[in-house]
Amino acid sequence: MIQIGEKTYAFDDPLVMTALAGAAIVLLVLILLIIAVRAAGRSARLAEPLSQQIGQMGLRIQSLGDGQQQLAGGLNHVSEAQAASQANMLRLMEERLSTVSAQMNENLHGSARRTAQSLGDLQQRLMAIDKAQDNITKLSGDVLTLQDILSNKQTRGAFGEIQLTDIVSKALPADSYKMQATLSNGKRADCLIHLPNPPGPICIDSKFPLEAYEALRNAKTDWELNEAAKFLRISVRKHIRDISEKYILDGETADGALMFLPSEAVYAELHANFPELVRDGFAARVWIVSPTTCMATLHTMRAILKDSRMREQAGAIRRELGLLFGDVERLSARVENLDRHFNQASKDISDIKISADKAGRRARRLDNFDFEELAPDTDPTIIKLTKDS
Repeated sequence: MIQIGEKTYAFDDPLVMTALAGAAIVLLVLILLIIAVRAAGRSARLAEPLSQQIGQMGLRIQSLGDGQQQLAGGLNHVSEAQAASQANMLRLMEERLSTVSAQMNENLHGSARRTAQSLGDLQQRLMAIDKAQDNITKLSGDVLTLQDILSNKQTRGAFGEIQLTDIVSKALPADSYKMQATLSNGKRADCLIHLPNPPGPICIDSKFPLEAYEALRNAKTDWELNEAAKFLRISVRKHIRDISEKYILDGETADGALMFLPSEAVYAELHANFPELVRDGFAARVWIVSPTTCMATLHTMRAILKDSRMREQAGAIRRELGLLFGDVERLSARVENLDRHFNQASKDISDIKISADKAGRRARRLDNFDFEELAPDTDPTIIKLTKDS
């Protein structure tokens, strides 16, 4: 039984049962509303990180789209630049081919022209050779042999003097000798070399005992050989005596002189078979020389002249050495300055290489990025870029 105010209702009363059922329904609805509100709050709290991740994924997808657009633009630029480069290369190759073709044509024309000119010159030279051959044939019977020239004493003396002049001019400075020099006794030497004292000026006279040497070479019998040897001894001793008396003057020349033999064969014959003549020359202070030994002797004289002139110029040389020492000191200081600059430049280059290596490593790291493999972060954080030293 239920009493409400003054009225009492039984549980089996339909009105009471309807009222109880309505109250139960209202209570159930309230309970469901409370449960739904709580579930909505939890769903909202759970959906908040998901919405943030979705937003970040949207930003990354947008950045990836921008990168793809930039990459497409870069590829288009590279394609255009490559096409322009290929066109420029083709144009340069065409120009180069045309230039080479023109040069080849010009060279071929020039070669043909030079070949024709060379053939013409060759023909003219062959004509000149034919003409010279005719002249040689015409004059062959009138040519004098060296034996004919040397058979005359005057021409033989001129031959020796010419050979002596050639050797001396090649071995000594022009101001250190005089050809055909006249001495105080009126005698004329073939060559006078101005050596310092001692030994003083030395004379060279050319002698050529050709008749005696030819008689010795042409001897057939022992008697002819002995007579030729005697003739050679007399001739050479006379030459030695003449040179000693004419070209060795006290106080004017050196205490010796040179006898120049313009023939190596005569010189070898004297040293091989007539050593007494060589000793006679030494005793008379007349030294016999051939073209070869004369050149060696003159080079020794050249060294003497050089030493003498260096002694004369010792003061000037010492002064120049002082100036040279100062120049060397200045050069050393400048080299030190230059070395210091080089060291600084080397350090700068080393620093530049270090910076270039770092930039290269950064570029390689950027090049190795793979955007397709990026996955959404469960706990996204923002990383600030820091500048490396």
